[in-house]
Amino acid sequence: MLEQVLIYSRFPKAQLVGIGEHYDLLDAAGKPPAEKFGAEQLKPIRAMITAGGQSIPNAVLDSLPSLGAIICYGTGYDGVDLAELKKRNIALGNSPGANAASVADLAMTLMLAATRRLLPASDYVRSGDWAGSKPSPAMRPPLGMTGRKIGIYGMGEIGRKIAARCASFETEVGYHSRSKHDVPYQYFPTLAALAEWCNVLMVAVRAGPDTQHIIGAEILQKLGAGGTIVNISRGSVIDQSALVSALESHAVAAAGLDVYEKEPHVPDVLTRLPNVVLTPHIGGHTIEGHRAMQDCVIANLDAFFAGQPLRYPVK
Repeated sequence: MLEQVLIYSRFPKAQLVGIGEHYDLLDAAGKPPAEKFGAEQLKPIRAMITAGGQSIPNAVLDSLPSLGAIICYGTGYDGVDLAELKKRNIALGNSPGANAASVADLAMTLMLAATRRLLPASDYVRSGDWAGSKPSPAMRPPLGMTGRKIGIYGMGEIGRKIAARCASFETEVGYHSRSKHDVPYQYFPTLAALAEWCNVLMVAVRAGPDTQHIIGAEILQKLGAGGTIVNISRGSVIDQSALVSALESHAVAAAGLDVYEKEPHVPDVLTRLPNVVLTPHIGGHTIEGHRAMQDCVIANLDAFFAGQPLRYPVK
């Protein structure tokens, strides 16, 4: 008989098929489990799968008295209260680096789309203005990548892959993180210093209370009118209202965003700005990325139900 596992967050059914071959899944489909299942159904549940960015209220934990492990589908776990889990003796696992290549690829896509003005260029062709030899300010030549200074905020698995990809574009790469790493890139001791140095700021830091709105008006001002910001981390890292103001006033040149403060809701003003490229949080959304994340989830669950430490624990 398969062990039962609660699916707390809303996931597309296709993402659960592989996990469902190993475990009996109770899918709450993003609703509080007690609304969908009775107390007797929830009482024996020992493990739960969640999206790391979704908060888990204490009332949910209270409804799962036998819970011993929470497994995040993906790298992030910013929605989880680590102190509360420690108090309740609940282990936490994630999928470290599983989707790093996919996220790094999208970061590069957003950077190139924003700096080379791909969306206005596409509109220029589709509108017939190019065929009609109609001049467009949006088609003025931008700076190329050679010699650009790319600043990476966060040098984890994703940050390292972004850095390697940027370096192959003949750019200068610098970074800021909590500590200096053994990497061949210039280290900046503060985020402000990195923003002042770079032309493009790539946000790849892990989200948490210490990074909430850490990129606000002051950092954007240092990035400057010629600067581009790309965020594939979490929307909470950037003060979204400050970013909108900077983009509207051209205090920064452009942005490429895959994440937002209140997903899936994106301010109308962002969707109207021609100097912004938007994607719906699809950084890790590739076949390879999902396979790797599912493998990590299954490995964590297998270890937990075998009475062993999690394969990929959050420490």
